[in-house]
Amino acid sequence: MHFPIKHIANNIGTCLFIIILVFLGSNAYSDQSAEDTIKARKALFSKNYKTAKRVQSLSANGEFDEAKELMIEMSKNYEVLLGLFPENSKEGFKTGALPTIWQDKENFNTLMKKSSVDMIKLTSLIETTDDIKGTVGKLMWGNCKACHSKYREEH
Repeated sequence: MHFPIKHIANNIGTCLFIIILVFLGSNAYSDQSAEDTIKARKALFSKNYKTAKRVQSLSANGEFDEAKELMIEMSKNYEVLLGLFPENSKEGFKTGALPTIWQDKENFNTLMKKSSVDMIKLTSLIETTDDIKGTVGKLMWGNCKACHSKYREEH
């Protein structure tokens, strides 16, 4: 598999970002930490959205190797997001997260885990599916829609 320098640098940056986020995921932090946590999760969701658009485009153009790398990155991001919803980050700092996340934490976490697993599943199906758009829609965009419809404020 071919790994251009920009992907290696991106992966190193992602690893450093994940390490920082792990430290921010604890419930023991102050309000400033809550702000940092909210900003971190918003940034990670935004990154996943931008990456998802890129995955869609690459897949549609048959550029599967690069699309798969991004799918794996998204999968890892969903795992990190599991730790970015501590009790002290329910409100403030322009969070779009609904209280339903904390009221229904088990199902929210299950959806984040499913999103991660589905991105890995997509890496194994993308080259052989007869319906790239439908498969990407089901395994990637379907999870985004499920989360937004239940756990995010309308925007």
